[in-house]
Amino acid sequence: MSTAEETAGGEAAAWGEVTPDAARRLLIAAVEAFAERGYHATTTRDIAGRAGMSPAALYIHYKTKEELLHRISRIGHAKALEILQKAARREGTATERLADAVSSFVRWHAGGRTTARVVQYELDSLGPEAREEILALRRRCDAEVRAVIEEGVAVGEFDVLDVKGTTLAVLSLCIDVARWFNVEGPWTPDEVGALYADLVLRMVGVT
Repeated sequence: MSTAEETAGGEAAAWGEVTPDAARRLLIAAVEAFAERGYHATTTRDIAGRAGMSPAALYIHYKTKEELLHRISRIGHAKALEILQKAARREGTATERLADAVSSFVRWHAGGRTTARVVQYELDSLGPEAREEILALRRRCDAEVRAVIEEGVAVGEFDVLDVKGTTLAVLSLCIDVARWFNVEGPWTPDEVGALYADLVLRMVGVT
């Protein structure tokens, strides 16, 4: 079974590791508020209200609004890294593994588009220390995809002149799905994942 087939779609599967229940409710409320209004326009009162709790209750679990964003970003990027690692390191050709990595990554961004928008587009709202931690996770994601492309070039499966630039293009293409995907639109996350996998393979010279 490919990684794409194993990847759970949708928002409901996320945040199971956040405990207790009140902390998870607040985090989910923060994701929804940040995605809808943006980090800076969202207040702690907004978040608490969405969770059906008082503003004072929020501070029992999270000291600041930034701590909420940091935890959302850390969990989201860790999940993205896990998806890419599983696909990139499984058995198979470089072509098969790159297709699996792209389809899985795209499926995650489409199926969990609300979460993905916050995870991918609110990085600059974090303070320097938290931001650097998330950037380190991003660099690890980049390294997984780059390694597969480098291997494909080395064995003659891919025809790529600039591996670093191509890696950036591939990841940017996948991440942008969170910006435009509409659950009521004509495509499912699986269909978009398959389309993007095909596009990326053409990008690296697979016919």
